[in-house]
Amino acid sequence: MPPKARSYDPARTRAALTAQLAAVAAVAHRLDADARALPSGLPGWDVHHLLVHIARQIEPIPLVLAEPATGKPDLDLSRWALSTASLAAALDEDTREAAAATPDAAARLDAALAALEPVAEEAVSTRPVRITLGTMRALDFTVTRLVELVVHCDDLAAATGVEVPLERQAVAAVVRLLADAFAVKAPGGAVELRIPPYAAVQCVAGPRHTRGTPPGVVETDPLTWIRLATGRVTWERALADARLTASGERADLGLHLPVLG
Repeated sequence: MPPKARSYDPARTRAALTAQLAAVAAVAHRLDADARALPSGLPGWDVHHLLVHIARQIEPIPLVLAEPATGKPDLDLSRWALSTASLAAALDEDTREAAAATPDAAARLDAALAALEPVAEEAVSTRPVRITLGTMRALDFTVTRLVELVVHCDDLAAATGVEVPLERQAVAAVVRLLADAFAVKAPGGAVELRIPPYAAVQCVAGPRHTRGTPPGVVETDPLTWIRLATGRVTWERALADARLTASGERADLGLHLPVLG
């Protein structure tokens, strides 16, 4: 049975979004031309492409809020996460075109932040918004933007060696969303996936438990889980580097990773 739908606090989500966007914009202003030309770690993108892509993930918020959307939302957060692979080619093309047309990625991030501020409260409301993959609550769409920010801020830090502060509430939301989506992708009760202090979910088909220690337990830290769930690190590498512990015959979660394509 799928995990119970998780709720996200609107005020904390709004604060995390604006703070995380401001943090990456501040770092972008510190990067010189050489740093912006470094490989981003994502195929065919340099750091300039990555910065523009981050801005492009926030810019739709005011746009979707400006469009009327009616009816019951048909897209939840887990389905969104498991459907992102279908957008990869279009996002790559969009990023390349936008990067070529953007001389100053830091200024574009500033503009995205400025455009977000007037609609930030509406962005965490329960009103429906229409996006490419379907209709979802505005709050849920904003949580998906936290995923984009946290994942790509981590990419930016890895590419440049410059620390990009990660907001605690943003990390918490991303960990929970990706854990819930994993439990939908690999349903069951044979393994308990623990990412303290933010999430613990039951997953993987097999013997269930009702009390005591589950048949299988996987535990890792928040950033390692985000990197596993997004394909930034492999299961084998995380095990070899002692970034996670796994016990039980069904505890090889690498068979079901990544969560995001």
